[in-house]
Amino acid sequence: MTTPPSVPLRVTLANGGFEEPAVTGVEILPDSSQTQAAKRVPGWLTTATDHMIELWRSGFQGVPSAVGAQFAELNANQVSTLYQDLPTTPGSTLYWRLYHRGRLGDDTMALDIGAPGAVVEQRRFTDGKNAWGHYTGTYTVPAGQTLTRFAFRSVSAAGGNQGIGNFLDGIFFGTAPHLVLDKSAIPAGPLEIGDVVTYRVTARNEGGGAAENLVLTDAVPAGTTYLPGSLRIVDGPNAGPKTDAEGDDQAYYDAAGRKVVFRLGNGATAAEGGSLPSTESLPAGTTAEYRVTIDRSAAGREISNTATASYENRLGTVPQPLTATSETRTTQVRPAADLSLAKAADATTVTVGQTVTYRVTVRNAGPNGATGVTVTDRLPEGLVLLSADTASGTYDPATDRWNVGDLTEGASATLVLRAKATRTGLVANTATVTAREKDPDTSDNTDTVSVCVVPAPSCCTPCAGK
Repeated sequence: MTTPPSVPLRVTLANGGFEEPAVTGVEILPDSSQTQAAKRVPGWLTTATDHMIELWRSGFQGVPSAVGAQFAELNANQVSTLYQDLPTTPGSTLYWRLYHRGRLGDDTMALDIGAPGAVVEQRRFTDGKNAWGHYTGTYTVPAGQTLTRFAFRSVSAAGGNQGIGNFLDGIFFGTAPHLVLDKSAIPAGPLEIGDVVTYRVTARNEGGGAAENLVLTDAVPAGTTYLPGSLRIVDGPNAGPKTDAEGDDQAYYDAAGRKVVFRLGNGATAAEGGSLPSTESLPAGTTAEYRVTIDRSAAGREISNTATASYENRLGTVPQPLTATSETRTTQVRPAADLSLAKAADATTVTVGQTVTYRVTVRNAGPNGATGVTVTDRLPEGLVLLSADTASGTYDPATDRWNVGDLTEGASATLVLRAKATRTGLVANTATVTAREKDPDTSDNTDTVSVCVVPAPSCCTPCAGK
């Protein structure tokens, strides 16, 4: 596939199907140069001295339109030329296509293209009254030509009546399609693991001709998991939610390839992309979206996402495959640290007055280092602190907090607390660990140890001989 270089100035013919204004049968209307007229034909001008253009409704006098609901007759009241003047980029390739048909017999017209006042005949067309002839071609804008006239000139018509002959329909003259992809990641971040990101891609055709067989592909970023059931065409043709399965609508999720695929545009099916017209007729383009959940593996780094699209330029005789790539959207993910705490007592049964020794161990399973690690270990009634020993951080007896500090991934730290048991009963002691980073699993951040304090045995015996 090839990607078009810089896009030339967009060229697209206005009202090429003569659908405006709508007519009921046949009407001869003022051209668009008659700005004060009650009715006019958008886009088109004529060299006829009366400035009139003739439009037919499909089926009038048994003549069907080639495309759409209406068509034009080149000979309105007199032999003339029907044309449009369009801004162009020198050196660019312009494509043209048209339908031509005779009215009473064989009618002939010429296609003239060039600078206004210096047009050059490109080709002549002769067709009978029984069928529409379909023609295509290209034109390269010469150096210095920034305004180009695209004109149809009546050459001859069967029957000899200067007001009859040369039907026209389905006209295109303009640049190739040029797809532009705009990508967004919502919310922008920084985000936490477990958060959901919505990726949205808008496809707009900034060229002249339609982008055919439009297929949008977006790889699910590493470090994320696709959220099932989130495929959706937000606006444009075929808008609405789509299933994850392939083959039942215009989108699917490829689990093996870790990508989402949307077939976009008018007429898109489960098997083939559709047609996306120029922004002249579809300014907002079409937008698709899906969602992902940020995985633990993405903690502390960036996740990046770029969408691509394939489409075809079918204006020429052979379809030309083209591609488009969106900008890359990068989302920063905050660090995460999976902390765990284990608390144990050297003895779970002691007597009043004895020392209870607790050992509190904190571990960091990552995936990132933990900062500001703090353990809260409030001694319950019945225990009086004797000492606190640790090689990591400090213990504040006023707040019952162990300020561990920072723990790298895989590191651990231990605190030894000694307390005197002052009353009998079951004494439960709980410790909890926290840090600045998000903990993906808090189920193991708290631990409790219970110690049974029993009465001290009698230390007195009867004195012998007394």
